Amino acid sequence: MGSRREFLIFPALAPLVSAEGERAASGLKIGHRQANMAVGPGPEVFDLARRIPGLSGIELQVHFKGTTLWDRETLMAYRRSAERAGLKVPSLAGIWTRGASILQPVAAEQHIRKAIQAAEDIGAAVILVAAFGDNCPNMQQEPSYAPVVSLLQKLAPFAAGAGVTICLETSLSPSDDSKLIDLVGHANVRVYYDPDNCEWYGHKGQAIPGIAKLGRARIGQVHLKNEDRLLEEPGRVDWKAALAALKQIGYDGWLVFESSHPSPEHCIAVTTRNITFIERYFA
Repeated sequence: MGSRREFLIFPALAPLVSAEGERAASGLKIGHRQANMAVGPGPEVFDLARRIPGLSGIELQVHFKGTTLWDRETLMAYRRSAERAGLKVPSLAGIWTRGASILQPVAAEQHIRKAIQAAEDIGAAVILVAAFGDNCPNMQQEPSYAPVVSLLQKLAPFAAGAGVTICLETSLSPSDDSKLIDLVGHANVRVYYDPDNCEWYGHKGQAIPGIAKLGRARIGQVHLKNEDRLLEEPGRVDWKAALAALKQIGYDGWLVFESSHPSPEHCIAVTTRNITFIERYFA
């Protein structure tokens, strides 16, 4: 049974959904994270994505519900499905196996190298490297962040050679994210910016100013979400203002939804409405 929220939202959204999602998205690059789309692992996610007007691509998970893109046959199945659907794979997320993190240099190097190789093979330009809470370097303590900086400096040329950017999604403030990226000092290591996470991890009021603080040169990709609400509804982030701030710095990369959905139908309806919102305030 769907949630009360799902029942409330569907009557308003249903008229906006076209049968096969043929409506263009004004040239915008808009994706959705695979793990939040209410579908199991497998290339069928692209069949769902094709039904969403204006959706351009899917951010795949390297490790997802017992499957892995480290397996080449699995990787190529996704690639063929994306090509048939006429969709892109802008980025790979979910690169860590259980217990691994960026604070473990040996394991982290192995995981990041494998993710870069998978990204190159499937045509993704970004890998999302998550570092939250206890698995995030402390930028006030050099013994904590120095090994991470050294690791990223070591891996950056490998990523550049593959045409891939390592994008860090962290629980740091925008100022500390900037510090980390600047210490690495390589164009192929940037921030995967999530304004909602910025607020969630205690950096109150910094999400939107953080866009200008990081600037176009440091932001490699952007996540969008508003808990169980539409982007147009009140939440931790004023998404109209956030899109305006991204536009102001000249950001022209992918905008990737990380909204969770209780069903594929809900995913189609809500994502369609959110894309309309983006087109209104960012195109």
